[in-house]
Order: sequence, then structure tokens, then C-alpha cells
Amino acid sequence: MKTHRNHSNYEPFQPAYGLTHRHFQTMFSSLFRKQSRPKIELERFELNDGDFVECYWHHRPVKESQKPIVVLFHGLAGSFESPYIQGVMNALQKEGFNSVLMHFRGCSGKMNRLPRSYHSGDTADAKAWIESLQQRYPKSSLFTIGFSLGGNMLLKLLGEWGDSSPLCAAVSVSAPLQLDICATRMNRGFSRFYQYILLKELKHGLLKKYKKYDMKSLIALDEKGVRQLNSFRAFDDVYTGPIHGFNSASDYYRQSSAKQYLKNISTPTLIIHALDDPFMSAEILPDKDEISSSVQLEVHTNGGHLGFVSGHFLKPRYWLENRISQYFKTFISTVAK
Repeated sequence: MKTHRNHSNYEPFQPAYGLTHRHFQTMFSSLFRKQSRPKIELERFELNDGDFVECYWHHRPVKESQKPIVVLFHGLAGSFESPYIQGVMNALQKEGFNSVLMHFRGCSGKMNRLPRSYHSGDTADAKAWIESLQQRYPKSSLFTIGFSLGGNMLLKLLGEWGDSSPLCAAVSVSAPLQLDICATRMNRGFSRFYQYILLKELKHGLLKKYKKYDMKSLIALDEKGVRQLNSFRAFDDVYTGPIHGFNSASDYYRQSSAKQYLKNISTPTLIIHALDDPFMSAEILPDKDEISSSVQLEVHTNGGHLGFVSGHFLKPRYWLENRISQYFKTFISTVAK
């Protein structure tokens, strides 16, 4: 197994007492976290292909605002309802940032207008949204965070942008940098439990499209066939890949994995990862010569998938929220100059 050194001077993550196991870290927030729900303002962003995404603002700025804006991208089947999204938005507000979550197509609770959906390498919507913010709020510095699938998408976008990125800094958390390896890992052992939960959501969303579109003619599978899909790879082979222009799941994974884009990133970027993440294995992590000098790879022994719960299980602290806020704050004085 590859070993990776923590390149950050920041205090490494220490798991909460009683929550060292990867699955406890991964599931704790979803099962037990209680927090205040951020007040949001909805903005529907129209896309060039006739579709839309819904964006949830926590303190939407006025045009002349100079307050920094953080754009969030959730994980697979995630949304504003995801505990990690609400927690980070609350934490950012306390540190002086406005924030906005861009839901991927169909993830806000409203079905999108087209037979297609979203995927791990679909950077066009995020690019359009960020560039619109740059035009509308020219005095605000822009930052981004991508979680899991959203992290892979964000890193791919940063690599595609290269030197032309409008962002001050970015953070990716628990990103599946090599999708093929992650799809295989999710179909093994206890990870199949997570696959079952997420796949159930994906199939539910796809089945709703059968009521509006002739999906059988588009993907050569009827509703019964959709219900029988039992892995991400199977789902991506019949729907995600073909509907988005890929030849197969393997072709989709190959073209959409962010690892191959890391060496082209010019935006200061922090990648946070846990070696015990049950959604993937350590072989997805890049070697030093596979990342640019703008990328800081921070690998922790524990943390699970989007977990990183510290403190004590009776009094948990959510380490990611402070880590991300502090990372972004290091760029504020630089931007102000």
C-alpha cells in the first residue's frame, strides 16, 4: 500500500474517543448530528441546454459586496439536507464567508427537465455557475469546496481551467479520484451497504423519469430492469455512461476521473483524504509527481468518508468545518492586497 505524508502544518485530525472505526466516522453525522438549519434563499440557475440547477444561498450578497463567497458541491445523491453541507455552511458564516450550494441536476428535490442527470466528471454546470458569480459579484473573492463526487468534479474542473481559474482557493474532501477503482471497492464487503443506500436513491430518481420520457428507447432498459440493477457499475453501464455520451461505465470512469487532471491545477487547492475511507482504497491517491505545486495533499489515517469527527462521541466536534475555514482564511489577506 502507498504511504503518504501529511504535507500540512495544520494539526492532524484525531478521531473522537469511541469513534475510531471507519464506519462510525462515516455514519455518525447522518445518524446523530443535531444542528441549527441554515436559513437559505433559493436561486434557480438556467442552463444553456434548457435545464436548470437550484442553488441555495446562506446570506446572498448584494452586487457591491466585497464579502468572500464559497461555492459548495455535494456528493452523490447529496443535497442541502446532507449534514456535512449544513455544518460547513454554518461554520463559514461564523468566519465571515457567504456560501452557496449548487445542487447537481435533480438533487434539490425537483426533477430536472431532461432525460440526462449529472455525473462525476460533469464540469459544465459548475463552470457556468462559478463564472456567473464572477460576473455578478466582481468585488467578492470566490472559493469552492467539493465533497466526494463533487470533489472529483471540482478537481477535474480546476485541471481543465488551469491558469484561467477565477477561484482564489479550493478544497476537495473524500474525492473518488479513480472512479473505476472506487466502483470496484464499493461492491465489496460492508461497502456494499453504502452502495445499496446510494443506488436506491439513484434508481428512484431514474424511475421517475420513465413517467415523463421514453427512457426505454434511450437506454434500452425497462423499469423492471432498473429495479434489478445491483451495483454502481451496472447502473453506470446502462444509464450514466450512455445518457451522457460515454460508450460504457469504463469509458465514463476513464474520462471523468480527476486524478489525471491534478498536475494541471494552478488554483491553490487542499485535498483532504482518510486512508480508512470505506468508499475507496489508498491506490487512488496520487504520487508526488502526479500533482502540481499548487495542490496540497493532506492524508489522515482516520476520518472515514466525509466523517472527520473529533472530540468525544458524547460531545463531538466536526474537524472539517474548522479546517476548511482556516485554510480559506489564509488567502483573505492576500486577496485584499
